[in-house]
Amino acid sequence: MIAILQWTTLAVCALAAITRIPSALRGENRSLFTIYAFVTAAILLSIDAPYLAVDGVLGGFNLANLLLRFIIFGTTFALGLRIARGFGAKDGLRLITGPYGLAFAGAASAALVVVFLMMDTAGSSAGLVAVYAKDARNAALVEYYGAAGRLYPAYVTLALLPAMVRTIRSRLPGLVRLGAGLLAVGSVAMTLSLLSPVIPPSLGYLRFIFSYAAILCLLVGLAVIWASKIVAAKSPRAHTGLTG
Repeated sequence: MIAILQWTTLAVCALAAITRIPSALRGENRSLFTIYAFVTAAILLSIDAPYLAVDGVLGGFNLANLLLRFIIFGTTFALGLRIARGFGAKDGLRLITGPYGLAFAGAASAALVVVFLMMDTAGSSAGLVAVYAKDARNAALVEYYGAAGRLYPAYVTLALLPAMVRTIRSRLPGLVRLGAGLLAVGSVAMTLSLLSPVIPPSLGYLRFIFSYAAILCLLVGLAVIWASKIVAAKSPRAHTGLTG
């Protein structure tokens, strides 16, 4: 089930990136292509075979996992800016780019690196499964490392949640409101993923469901809003800044 979810998410991300190549080459919506491309890279690094190949090149100390986390941070920031500006979410934009947002990003990054350095990371292992299994100390650190890696994405998605709710309740075109709804669900799923350290082993599958559901909802939500551009070409009133 987990493998199917991983490969499905990868396929959706890769397809979204590929469909954006023609417009990116024309100089249109390059930021959206960049977001999809980086998310595709992040999902690729979450799958065993690609992860082991990349980490082997980096020395076999799971630096690929740290790289993955920072790719996610950067993608989250770019995605947050695009959504906030597209929906006119000035409150969300201030929370992301203002002093609180930058301080939160710095603190989350520092926490991520500190916990990573505290672990015994020798031996490539996708998802740090082998690191987790070494002993109780490393198991606990892996859980906190994972939580630290989700802090900033959760912060950004929560900063945008009020704008998504306003859009859902607005009279904007149906596709735009549907996209906003998916983004809102993704925000909630991302926040729930912070509970990973306290989820009992018997319900461990929920960690993957929350994480991948968040990614899928966020990306499909963006794709739906982008699709509304086609509708906007036929009906000017259907236009939204996010899709331009």
